Amino acid sequence: MIQNVGSHLRRSFASVFSSHTSRKSARDKGAMVDGKDDRNPTEVQMSQLVLPCHINQRGELSVGQLLKWIDTTACLSAERHAGCPCVTASMDDIYFEHTISVGQVVNIKAKVNRAFNSSMEVGIHVASEDLCSEKQWTVCKALATFVAHQQLSKVKLKQITPQTEEEKMEHSVAAERRRMRLVYADTIKDLLANCTVKDDPQSRDCSRTVPAENTRVESVELVLPPHANHQGNTFGGQIMAWMENVATIAASRLCRAHPTLKTIEMFHFRGPSQVGDRLVLKAIVNNAFKHSMEVGVCVEAYRQEAEPRWRHINSAFMTFVVLDADDQPRKLPWIQPQPGDGERRYREAQARRKIRLDRKYIVSCKQAEVPLSVPWDPSNQVYLSYNNVSALKVLVAKGNWVLSTEIGQVRLYTLEEDKFLSFHLEMLVHVDAAQAFLLLSDLRQRPEWDRHYRSVELVQQVDEDDAIYHVISPGLGSDPKPQDFVILASRRKPCDNGDPYIIALRSVTLPTHPETPEYRRGETLCSGFCLWREGDQLTKVSYYNQATPGFLNYVTSNVAGLSSEFYSTFKACERFLLDNRNDLAPSLQTL
Repeated sequence: MIQNVGSHLRRSFASVFSSHTSRKSARDKGAMVDGKDDRNPTEVQMSQLVLPCHINQRGELSVGQLLKWIDTTACLSAERHAGCPCVTASMDDIYFEHTISVGQVVNIKAKVNRAFNSSMEVGIHVASEDLCSEKQWTVCKALATFVAHQQLSKVKLKQITPQTEEEKMEHSVAAERRRMRLVYADTIKDLLANCTVKDDPQSRDCSRTVPAENTRVESVELVLPPHANHQGNTFGGQIMAWMENVATIAASRLCRAHPTLKTIEMFHFRGPSQVGDRLVLKAIVNNAFKHSMEVGVCVEAYRQEAEPRWRHINSAFMTFVVLDADDQPRKLPWIQPQPGDGERRYREAQARRKIRLDRKYIVSCKQAEVPLSVPWDPSNQVYLSYNNVSALKVLVAKGNWVLSTEIGQVRLYTLEEDKFLSFHLEMLVHVDAAQAFLLLSDLRQRPEWDRHYRSVELVQQVDEDDAIYHVISPGLGSDPKPQDFVILASRRKPCDNGDPYIIALRSVTLPTHPETPEYRRGETLCSGFCLWREGDQLTKVSYYNQATPGFLNYVTSNVAGLSSEFYSTFKACERFLLDNRNDLAPSLQTL
């Protein structure tokens, strides 16, 4: 549902906001040492002291109350950028890392990561603070989408200009996250249609069985003026708090204990509600796994009892665990779904759990702890593609690149970070950016200019933007054995003016292409091209590579000037682009 939160603060909020006025006053009084405020102009901060009226049955801050504060802070940030009322369109997945106790302080920061046409992504960071010990820790991070809303005219948002390295990363990756939100429902459908999600009865306590219908909860709320904003629409944070309440009741009916909410998956607001509406909140346990359960919640609205159809307002999925005295998760009973819709919800919960596990492994994997190549299958293709493109965008946005050499207008930059050495080659080419994008995104043409690509086979054309290739390369250095790579190539067209064309490359594993004695299996962690349009028939071509250990000696030889292979390869790429730029007229019409 689209809920206009507004900029008012409810009287029960003991809130401390930093406003433009207060910052200006601080500057006028000389409170700032450097005489200027470098804070992001869209940033809003809220600090709340957790009181007894805010806690749940476990003596911890109620997640519902926290969601109200999060939604309010995020909306104020969105409205600061838009200059007009904003409505909550969605809230992405939230993972709660810590609970918060009475007497502690909740510190919430929100700022706009990126603005699109009329919508914007707001990043939220929630931390808790112990005033006695001065310790602070992260509670959760969240991403919300807001839409600028005016009654009489369509809003066109001004673009965000990121300043810091972190802001540039978030701004760049926001476009990829927006793409994921738009395909989320299709991802679930494809997984259920094309993959077999197996049940694992051995991981459950089958000695205790609870019919899913026994966990069903239905509750009605009358929207009153204290639940609404200045425009009369129901406060989105209030709806989320009501949803958390009924979900907790449903979870308690399965485990007969006080559950702890660990994850919320995608609040999606589908329409508005106003003061005077009746909101019907329904919750049921969709599936119970060994130590966690998924509760589905939906919200419908009606104005009068005689209305033939209720309006679907919102839906979400929440994951709960039950902790014992040592804060360890308890084993849960087995849920018995009802035939029909109950079995469908049961299967969809399994699919969402698989996607969550894939996403957690792929997106948050640490380079030094897991293999560089991750398994490819249809269920994780969206997140592998997202991670592929996002990793390259993050590498590009790094602010500490150092110019190492410049030969014939080809610049070589390096970046030393942790255990990795990355390099970046850059040159201007007199070719249109869209032409360069088409030529470089088909890896089958790369052997024409890159001697490190001896042969390339297209293994699978996943979709319009993603393809998997098997690449054969000659041996490096003193090792005569050739290498082979299985590479996922993900390409993206610009989201806005000023954005580059992206071609991201990373290694994956395929059961159809295992390692063989004939080749030494190579891996690429993060590499690819960014193509910026610098003018008519002028493109800045940039190639990035985060060097893996097997490639390191080759990289350092070029960086130290002991080899000019980088230069000759990149100049060959330039000649390839110039020689083939006139052969793409039909293909360019689709870009």
